[in-house]
Amino acid sequence: MTEETSAPLDEGWSGEGCPMGAFARRSFLQGAAAGLAGAAGGTALGGGAALADPVAQGEEPKSRVIPFHGYHQAGIATLPQQVAIFLSCDVTASNRKELTELFRTLTSRARFLTAGGTPPKVSPTATPSDNGIVGPTVAADGLTVTVDVGASLFDDRYGLSSRKPVQLVTMTPFRHDDLDPKLSQGDLLIQICADYRDTTVHALIDILTHTKSLMKLRWRIDGQRNQERPVGVRRDWFGFKDGISNPSVTDDTQMNQWVWVQPKSAEPAWAAGGTYHVVRIVHFHIEAWQKVPVAQQERIFGRRKASGAPMYAVGENANDLFDPIYTNDPQGLITALNSHIRLANPQTPQTAATSTILRRSYDYDRSFNLQDLDMGHAFNCFQQELKNYTTMQTRLEAEALVPYITPKGGGYFFALPGVRDERDYYARGLLT
Repeated sequence: MTEETSAPLDEGWSGEGCPMGAFARRSFLQGAAAGLAGAAGGTALGGGAALADPVAQGEEPKSRVIPFHGYHQAGIATLPQQVAIFLSCDVTASNRKELTELFRTLTSRARFLTAGGTPPKVSPTATPSDNGIVGPTVAADGLTVTVDVGASLFDDRYGLSSRKPVQLVTMTPFRHDDLDPKLSQGDLLIQICADYRDTTVHALIDILTHTKSLMKLRWRIDGQRNQERPVGVRRDWFGFKDGISNPSVTDDTQMNQWVWVQPKSAEPAWAAGGTYHVVRIVHFHIEAWQKVPVAQQERIFGRRKASGAPMYAVGENANDLFDPIYTNDPQGLITALNSHIRLANPQTPQTAATSTILRRSYDYDRSFNLQDLDMGHAFNCFQQELKNYTTMQTRLEAEALVPYITPKGGGYFFALPGVRDERDYYARGLLT
């Protein structure tokens, strides 16, 4: 399992996404404080006390490092960071040798960026070795870079068709989808997560700069994790707690059963340690949802809005970790039969094998103005078998939430096994 070198930001996370918080980086706060001190001659405005200098007092927040090397990639079992970028790319490498060069380059950039450090020095008149967004020294800031392959990479360009993961296919629309081809599919998916927004943007620009001759951007979606209000799991743009039910990322038995591809399975030998990755860009119809009474919203989701607890728990402070119980509610009088959580996991013997996935989702906001809100969910999940997700989503075609959401894009991908050591690189087992 992936270990972190410092305590995670979200110890209580148990669910569907990656949390959001302070987009404003500490350098802005420090710069603002220094600017005020200078403008006021070193004193607080309107007073005689000197402004404190956070840098001088050594209050720089710690930058945590999440190990890059391992049997599995980081960014899957890793507790969710604050912000993320999903980057889908089409490979333009002309042959297998150039494709290998692409994966080697991705590996070297991810290895450096996730560890942090000082970029190589160059002459003041030469092209910079780093974009400088995070300053002269790159802080790790909990960065993870997770690389996936899509079904289209296994066409006839690189001779990889016989090595394609068994269940990897191109995403096709479900009944209520409105998939935009410009926001769907891709040869590669790169998931970039970190504790700060500028860290993810720095990594995005770095990766695209170093790989521009071998791949090109197809689509991108930026995500965030909202704060836990008031406590527990974070809320989505509909105001409901999102991500309550998940296998435990610290339990190897559960992860090996539900998430990681195992050796000597039906999958190609190189795929062991990887996992199927689903990304769904789901637009929320915010204005329509706000007109729905809370009691009806709760029946649509199958949980209490204030607490996140199952419908049988009526108190605002009820525990959101209470398990829904359907055996005494066969007609759906308490938890509606077409509610979101009941269709996702009906708790029947027939659906037990297709009701467990590892959710790690984000919220997005691409709105240009209040009249044209483009807000929603970058749904993000991992599972050992893709059919677990597709079977679950097929059940959800009948959910009561359908009028308030429209899936717009995304794709199915296979998250590669981890990079084992300094000599290893992404997709080495696939390419050799």
